[in-house]
Amino acid sequence: MEEKLRVAVRILLITQWFDPEPTFKGLVFARALRAEGHEVEVITGFPNYPNGKIYPGYRIKWRQVEQVDGIRINRVPLFPSHDGSAVKRVLNYASFAISSCLYGIFAVRKPDVVYVYHPPLTVGLSASVVSCFRRVPFVYDIQDLWPDTLAATGMINNKRALSIVSSLCGFVYKSASKLVVLAPGFKEKLIERGVAPEKIEVIYNWCDEQALQDVASINSHEIGLNERFNVVFAGNMGKAQGLDSVLDAAKLVLISSPQVQFVMVGGGLEVELLKKRVESEQISNVLFLPRMPMNEVGKVLAAADVLLVHLKDDPLFAITIPSKTQAYLAVGKPILMAVRGDAADLVTQSHAGLSVAPENAVEMAKGIENLAKKSPEELSVMGGNAAKFYQQHLSVQVGVRKFIAIFSAVLKS
Repeated sequence: MEEKLRVAVRILLITQWFDPEPTFKGLVFARALRAEGHEVEVITGFPNYPNGKIYPGYRIKWRQVEQVDGIRINRVPLFPSHDGSAVKRVLNYASFAISSCLYGIFAVRKPDVVYVYHPPLTVGLSASVVSCFRRVPFVYDIQDLWPDTLAATGMINNKRALSIVSSLCGFVYKSASKLVVLAPGFKEKLIERGVAPEKIEVIYNWCDEQALQDVASINSHEIGLNERFNVVFAGNMGKAQGLDSVLDAAKLVLISSPQVQFVMVGGGLEVELLKKRVESEQISNVLFLPRMPMNEVGKVLAAADVLLVHLKDDPLFAITIPSKTQAYLAVGKPILMAVRGDAADLVTQSHAGLSVAPENAVEMAKGIENLAKKSPEELSVMGGNAAKFYQQHLSVQVGVRKFIAIFSAVLKS
């Protein structure tokens, strides 16, 4: 899998979300492919995620072409929306699928290979058609396991609708030349569903490395942290994160280890409810910081003593790796992983911290107390292990070279 492509290859990225929108495989990925000597073209929508409003400086039209660092970015029309309306969400997904499909067939030079990022599934359907008409292979990068996630989050509850989504997923999986998944558990699940093992490759996600650079020397007082032992949770605070259990753990730690402070960074549907609970129950060792750009988040992570990952105790989450895990490892701090399965395995393999059961306040509190008792040297060793593991196994450079090897494989087959 490490063989490089020996000639420049035209790679077409079809993705509904792209910079300046937040995305895992956006401009960083495109630039890295370009840096390896390959030609990259992008089909994406007009930026509107996550608020469903077109970003300033853009307006929807048939197409808009941008050139960034030698990468041609084609923006095609879509219905902008990202609220709770199922009808609007369908229009959002379907409109981009149609426009990207037409543009991919008629308006771009023929690529050698197409790369597609999922979700949403509709982009995979678009790529399947483009691949068929242009007679080129496509690689399908599965970041979210549908219909499992749709059912687990309550986005779709109708069994017939879930069955249709499952059938469409099967069609896209069959159409793709290769499937890339973010964790071993995803691969096992797809094999259970009849996908050939040799068709699936595991490539761990990376983080925004540039945004995390040059933040290690930040003064903790600049961001509202004091001299306490700070346990930081950074990211979305929604139902999937199950953060009531973290507050339960904070109450226990407040009694046994009053020097510990929980720092919750970010936004989400549950933030106000969590704040009200902290106030009403007088949980004085919890500090909330607002959502902030990734480079500012990096400053908070660098000032932390321990970084916390937590998700609800759901079987689906045992086969995924929360995206914050990569950033936590890269910044080089000890991690308390309160997620089962693949994410916990990464912490164990890297010797970067401790793993505890999710939604178990007692275990979480004990884990934090254990880490708080360690010497600065012991914590530094854990953090060093984390950073080393990230560079060796999860970095942009490592991931991109694995993708290039996959592109090489599908072009030879």
